[in-house]
Amino acid sequence: MAAPATSPPASANLKRIVAASLIGTTVEWYDFFLYGSAAALVFNKLFFPGSDPLVGTLLSFLTYAVGFAARPIGALVFGHYGDRLGRKKLLVLSLLLMGGATFAIGLLPTHATVGTAAPVLLTALRLVQGFALGGEWGGAVLLVSEHGDARRRGFWASWPQTGAPAGQLLATGVLSAMTALLPDAAFASWGWRVPFLLSGVLVAVGLWVRLSVDESPVFQAALAHAEARRAEGAALEKMPLVAVLKHHWRDVLIAMGARMAENISYYVITAFVLVYATSHTGLSQQTALNAVLIASALHFAVIPAWGALSDRIGRRPVYLLGAAGVGVWAFPFFALVDTGRFGPLLLAVSVGLVFHGAMYAPQAAFFAEMFATRMRYSGASIGAQFSSVAAGAPAPLIATALLADYDSPTPIALYVIAAALLTLLAVGTARETRSRDLAAVEGSAVAGEGRTAGPDGGASAAAPSGGA
Repeated sequence: MAAPATSPPASANLKRIVAASLIGTTVEWYDFFLYGSAAALVFNKLFFPGSDPLVGTLLSFLTYAVGFAARPIGALVFGHYGDRLGRKKLLVLSLLLMGGATFAIGLLPTHATVGTAAPVLLTALRLVQGFALGGEWGGAVLLVSEHGDARRRGFWASWPQTGAPAGQLLATGVLSAMTALLPDAAFASWGWRVPFLLSGVLVAVGLWVRLSVDESPVFQAALAHAEARRAEGAALEKMPLVAVLKHHWRDVLIAMGARMAENISYYVITAFVLVYATSHTGLSQQTALNAVLIASALHFAVIPAWGALSDRIGRRPVYLLGAAGVGVWAFPFFALVDTGRFGPLLLAVSVGLVFHGAMYAPQAAFFAEMFATRMRYSGASIGAQFSSVAAGAPAPLIATALLADYDSPTPIALYVIAAALLTLLAVGTARETRSRDLAAVEGSAVAGEGRTAGPDGGASAAAPSGGA
């Protein structure tokens, strides 16, 4: 297999880039997951009172799902300008939007104070969160992928992915501490606000680190190439979205399919389990939070290992292992939770997240390697975020509704298995990408014509991609 052409950057610079992406994604995911945990624990009572407890939880998760609906819009907007202006500027904007919305949620009046205006304001801020996160993921993983050592791209690009479990760990940890230290009445009155207000401090740290890094050299080279072509009188570039749909429509569909099991399993394992363990098995909120907290630490640890393995054996084999794993684990997962004991609950969540990590770790490099540079932010973001509307957004809502209708975990396990089969089909039809040079990724739609997408997204003379 041909070695990638991209040369490795200085180690210190690469580590700074990785740190900036990791800290930023941790803050963003902290904000996003904090809402999900609060939706499962307190928002049903504070913003949707008077409903049956399970109905209140459904309404709470509905506002949670709204954030996912805004993510494709964020992917389109941030992807377009990220491919035009650069990765760094858009990442700073996404962090400011996410942090501002989360801080504002901590200041919101509840239904008892302003009536129906409370859930309306909550939903509006959730939309801002989703819009910001829709643009965050693509930029963060591309900044590392386009800086990184091509031979270890899977490992380095997996580090921004650890921002998800790190954010989950931080959000769950803060909530767990508040529920442990405060009586239920105090937590419901004001304690739930503290984790949201802490976001202001985290955003300040994230901005300080993120502003210190350089723009992607691969993007800068592609931009210079595009400007040189314009100076020579070449035709104007197509909009990134148009170019993606023309040259990479198949890759977008593969990315969307790849996300189904990864997204659905994650939110069932980490968000819905808080509802299931407390309402169906009688475990306390603290016990359920502690299980997710410990399992998230394990999730954080295994993601770089899975990423490194994808550098050795390929993105597809690792991803397929994870998809098969979450499908096989679906029934044992609920059987363990149903014991009503902490140990089996912890085992259920931990093994589920280890399998999830096998999908999530190679995902960053896998998606980045599918697209040409001047359409990569748009392509990776669209593929990742459009699927979230059908996958992660309704997952806790569907799982809660199935539990309410059937009073059994069997339909929920079958739901996860169906998602796993879809992902196995999508990734199974994909081509291996780990040896591709990010400066000259082959456009899948034009590959058969003997031409390859150049760094600016236009066609150039064919070159070996090295892909399987």
